[in-house]
Amino acid sequence: MKRKLLHLLWTILFPAVSLTAQEAKHVFVNMPDSILPLLTPINRADCIDFLESNMQALVKNRFDQMSEMTHLTGDYLSLSLSPQSTFELKLLPLNDSTRIICTVQTVRSQACDSRIAFYTTGWEELPAAAHLPEIPQAADFLPDSLSAAVADTLSYSWESLRNEADILLMHATLADSTTTLTFTYTTPDYMRTESATRIRPLLKAASLHYDWTNGAFVRRKNEE
Repeated sequence: MKRKLLHLLWTILFPAVSLTAQEAKHVFVNMPDSILPLLTPINRADCIDFLESNMQALVKNRFDQMSEMTHLTGDYLSLSLSPQSTFELKLLPLNDSTRIICTVQTVRSQACDSRIAFYTTGWEELPAAAHLPEIPQAADFLPDSLSAAVADTLSYSWESLRNEADILLMHATLADSTTTLTFTYTTPDYMRTESATRIRPLLKAASLHYDWTNGAFVRRKNEE
Protein backbone atom coordinates (compact mmCIF):
# COMPACT_ATOMS: atom_id res chain seq x y z
CA MET A 1 0.00 0.00 0.00
CA LYS A 2 2.83 2.35 0.89
CA ARG A 3 4.56 1.67 -2.45
CA LYS A 4 1.35 2.26 -4.43
CA LEU A 5 0.86 5.57 -2.64
CA LEU A 6 4.44 6.57 -3.43
CA HIS A 7 3.93 5.72 -7.12
CA LEU A 8 0.81 7.89 -7.18
CA LEU A 9 2.61 10.82 -5.57
CA TRP A 10 5.44 10.56 -8.10
CA THR A 11 2.97 10.63 -10.97
CA ILE A 12 1.19 13.70 -9.60
CA LEU A 13 4.08 15.73 -8.26
CA PHE A 14 7.08 15.13 -10.50
CA PRO A 15 5.77 16.93 -13.62
CA ALA A 16 5.52 20.06 -11.50
CA VAL A 17 9.08 19.88 -10.17
CA SER A 18 11.31 22.71 -11.41
CA LEU A 19 14.05 21.84 -13.88
CA THR A 20 16.77 22.73 -11.40
CA ALA A 21 15.34 20.22 -8.90
CA GLN A 22 14.98 17.34 -11.35
CA GLU A 23 17.10 14.26 -10.99
CA ALA A 24 17.67 11.18 -13.13
CA LYS A 25 15.20 9.15 -11.09
CA HIS A 26 12.44 11.71 -11.66
CA VAL A 27 12.71 11.76 -15.43
CA PHE A 28 13.14 7.98 -15.51
CA VAL A 29 9.87 7.37 -13.67
CA ASN A 30 8.07 9.75 -16.04
CA MET A 31 9.62 8.25 -19.19
CA PRO A 32 7.09 7.34 -21.91
CA ASP A 33 6.62 3.60 -22.33
CA SER A 34 7.54 3.91 -26.01
CA ILE A 35 11.17 4.73 -25.18
CA LEU A 36 11.76 1.69 -22.99
CA PRO A 37 8.82 -0.66 -23.64
CA LEU A 38 10.40 -3.58 -21.80
CA LEU A 39 9.76 -1.93 -18.42
CA THR A 40 6.38 -0.89 -17.03
CA PRO A 41 5.98 2.34 -15.04
CA ILE A 42 5.75 0.20 -11.89
CA ASN A 43 9.00 -1.54 -12.87
CA ARG A 44 10.76 1.80 -13.17
CA ALA A 45 9.48 3.08 -9.84
CA ASP A 46 10.33 -0.21 -8.12
CA CYS A 47 13.92 0.01 -9.35
CA ILE A 48 14.26 3.41 -7.66
CA ASP A 49 12.60 2.14 -4.47
CA PHE A 50 14.88 -0.87 -4.22
CA LEU A 51 18.16 0.97 -4.81
CA GLU A 52 17.27 3.75 -2.40
CA SER A 53 16.47 1.06 0.19
CA ASN A 54 19.91 -0.50 -0.41
CA MET A 55 18.32 -3.54 -2.03
CA GLN A 56 19.14 -5.28 -5.29
CA ALA A 57 17.02 -3.51 -7.91
CA LEU A 58 15.70 -6.59 -9.73
CA VAL A 59 12.27 -6.46 -11.38
CA LYS A 60 10.33 -8.80 -13.66
CA ASN A 61 9.85 -7.02 -16.99
CA ARG A 62 7.07 -7.31 -19.56
CA PHE A 63 8.66 -10.47 -21.02
CA ASP A 64 8.69 -12.11 -17.56
CA GLN A 65 12.47 -11.84 -17.52
CA MET A 66 14.58 -10.07 -14.94
CA SER A 67 15.91 -6.55 -15.42
CA GLU A 68 18.16 -4.77 -12.95
CA MET A 69 19.04 -1.15 -12.24
CA THR A 70 22.76 -1.30 -11.57
CA HIS A 71 23.66 2.33 -10.81
CA LEU A 72 21.88 5.50 -9.73
CA THR A 73 23.14 9.00 -8.97
CA GLY A 74 21.51 12.41 -9.11
CA ASP A 75 22.11 12.76 -12.87
CA TYR A 76 22.83 9.23 -14.07
CA LEU A 77 21.38 5.73 -14.06
CA SER A 78 22.08 2.43 -15.78
CA LEU A 79 20.13 -0.78 -16.23
CA SER A 80 20.83 -4.29 -17.41
CA LEU A 81 17.58 -4.93 -19.26
CA SER A 82 18.46 -8.45 -20.35
CA PRO A 83 21.59 -10.50 -21.11
CA GLN A 84 21.49 -8.86 -24.56
CA SER A 85 20.67 -5.22 -23.77
CA THR A 86 21.52 -2.30 -21.48
CA PHE A 87 20.22 1.23 -20.99
CA GLU A 88 21.90 4.39 -19.67
CA LEU A 89 20.44 7.83 -18.93
CA LYS A 90 22.33 11.04 -18.17
CA LEU A 91 21.09 14.56 -17.42
CA LEU A 92 23.32 17.12 -19.13
CA PRO A 93 23.37 20.90 -18.57
CA LEU A 94 22.56 23.33 -21.35
CA ASN A 95 22.87 26.31 -19.01
CA ASP A 96 22.40 27.10 -15.32
CA SER A 97 18.67 26.31 -15.36
CA THR A 98 18.11 23.93 -18.26
CA ARG A 99 19.13 20.33 -18.72
CA ILE A 100 18.50 17.72 -21.37
CA ILE A 101 18.42 13.94 -21.29
CA CYS A 102 20.86 11.71 -23.12
CA THR A 103 20.05 8.01 -23.42
CA VAL A 104 22.19 5.15 -24.68
CA GLN A 105 20.57 1.85 -25.56
CA THR A 106 22.95 -1.01 -26.34
CA VAL A 107 22.19 -4.40 -27.82
CA ARG A 108 24.61 -7.28 -27.73
CA SER A 109 24.68 -10.28 -30.03
CA GLN A 110 28.12 -11.22 -31.28
CA ALA A 111 29.18 -7.59 -30.81
CA CYS A 112 27.75 -4.60 -28.95
CA ASP A 113 26.17 -1.73 -30.84
CA SER A 114 24.55 1.38 -29.36
CA ARG A 115 21.90 3.97 -30.19
CA ILE A 116 22.17 7.47 -28.71
CA ALA A 117 19.22 9.86 -28.37
CA PHE A 118 18.53 13.24 -26.76
CA TYR A 119 15.33 14.56 -25.17
CA THR A 120 14.01 17.51 -23.24
CA THR A 121 13.19 16.80 -19.60
CA GLY A 122 9.59 16.52 -20.81
CA TRP A 123 10.67 13.69 -23.14
CA GLU A 124 10.36 15.52 -26.44
CA GLU A 125 13.03 14.12 -28.76
CA LEU A 126 15.75 16.54 -29.86
CA PRO A 127 17.83 16.42 -33.07
CA ALA A 128 20.80 14.19 -32.24
CA ALA A 129 23.07 16.08 -34.64
CA ALA A 130 22.67 19.24 -32.57
CA HIS A 131 24.21 17.58 -29.50
CA LEU A 132 26.47 15.01 -31.16
CA PRO A 133 27.50 16.71 -34.40
CA GLU A 134 30.29 14.30 -35.32
CA ILE A 135 30.10 10.62 -34.44
CA PRO A 136 33.15 8.41 -34.98
CA GLN A 137 33.62 6.78 -38.36
CA ALA A 138 35.47 3.62 -39.32
CA ALA A 139 38.44 5.75 -40.45
CA ASP A 140 38.82 7.03 -36.88
CA PHE A 141 39.73 3.51 -35.78
CA LEU A 142 41.18 1.87 -38.90
CA PRO A 143 44.22 3.19 -40.78
CA ASP A 144 43.70 3.51 -44.54
CA SER A 145 47.07 1.89 -45.13
CA LEU A 146 50.07 0.64 -43.21
CA SER A 147 53.67 1.77 -43.45
CA ALA A 148 55.86 -0.35 -45.66
CA ALA A 149 57.85 -1.50 -42.62
CA VAL A 150 54.75 -2.74 -40.82
CA ALA A 151 53.19 -4.24 -43.96
CA ASP A 152 56.35 -6.26 -44.62
CA THR A 153 56.01 -7.96 -41.23
CA LEU A 154 52.48 -9.20 -41.93
CA SER A 155 51.72 -12.62 -43.35
CA TYR A 156 48.40 -11.43 -44.75
CA SER A 157 46.94 -8.61 -46.83
CA TRP A 158 45.95 -5.49 -44.85
CA GLU A 159 43.48 -4.54 -47.58
CA SER A 160 41.61 -7.85 -47.35
CA LEU A 161 41.60 -7.66 -43.54
CA ARG A 162 40.24 -4.13 -43.62
CA ASN A 163 37.56 -5.17 -46.09
CA GLU A 164 36.44 -7.83 -43.65
CA ALA A 165 35.69 -5.05 -41.16
CA ASP A 166 32.80 -4.00 -43.36
CA ILE A 167 30.32 -2.97 -40.66
CA LEU A 168 30.94 -0.15 -38.19
CA LEU A 169 29.87 -1.28 -34.73
CA MET A 170 30.47 0.77 -31.59
CA HIS A 171 29.61 0.44 -27.92
CA ALA A 172 28.78 3.86 -26.45
CA THR A 173 28.88 4.40 -22.70
CA LEU A 174 28.10 7.40 -20.49
CA ALA A 175 30.19 8.16 -17.41
CA ASP A 176 28.39 8.19 -14.08
CA SER A 177 30.46 10.95 -12.43
CA THR A 178 31.54 13.08 -15.42
CA THR A 179 29.95 14.30 -18.65
CA THR A 180 31.99 12.03 -20.91
CA LEU A 181 30.71 9.79 -23.70
CA THR A 182 33.00 6.95 -24.76
CA PHE A 183 32.84 5.05 -28.04
CA THR A 184 34.53 1.64 -28.13
CA TYR A 185 35.11 0.01 -31.51
CA THR A 186 33.42 -3.40 -31.44
CA THR A 187 33.60 -4.46 -35.09
CA PRO A 188 36.42 -6.94 -34.29
CA ASP A 189 34.00 -8.84 -32.02
CA TYR A 190 31.87 -9.48 -35.11
CA MET A 191 34.80 -10.72 -37.20
CA ARG A 192 36.37 -14.16 -37.33
CA THR A 193 38.57 -14.81 -34.30
CA GLU A 194 41.76 -14.97 -36.36
CA SER A 195 40.95 -11.71 -38.15
CA ALA A 196 40.00 -9.96 -34.91
CA THR A 197 43.31 -10.99 -33.34
CA ARG A 198 45.18 -9.57 -36.32
CA ILE A 199 43.32 -6.28 -36.60
CA ARG A 200 43.26 -5.14 -32.97
CA PRO A 201 47.00 -4.28 -32.67
CA LEU A 202 46.77 -2.21 -35.87
CA LEU A 203 43.91 0.08 -34.80
CA LYS A 204 44.52 3.80 -34.44
CA ALA A 205 42.51 3.64 -31.22
CA ALA A 206 40.25 1.15 -29.49
CA SER A 207 38.13 3.87 -27.86
CA LEU A 208 37.39 7.57 -28.36
CA HIS A 209 36.17 10.03 -25.74
CA TYR A 210 33.77 12.93 -26.20
CA ASP A 211 33.28 15.65 -23.55
CA TRP A 212 30.12 17.68 -23.03
CA THR A 213 31.00 21.25 -24.02
CA ASN A 214 28.54 24.11 -24.59
CA GLY A 215 25.59 21.82 -25.19
CA ALA A 216 27.27 19.20 -27.38
CA PHE A 217 29.59 16.21 -27.15
CA VAL A 218 32.97 17.18 -28.61
CA ARG A 219 35.81 14.78 -29.34
CA ARG A 220 38.88 15.29 -27.18
CA LYS A 221 41.58 17.22 -28.96
CA ASN A 222 44.37 14.80 -28.16
CA GLU A 223 42.42 12.00 -29.87
CA GLU A 224 41.84 13.81 -33.15
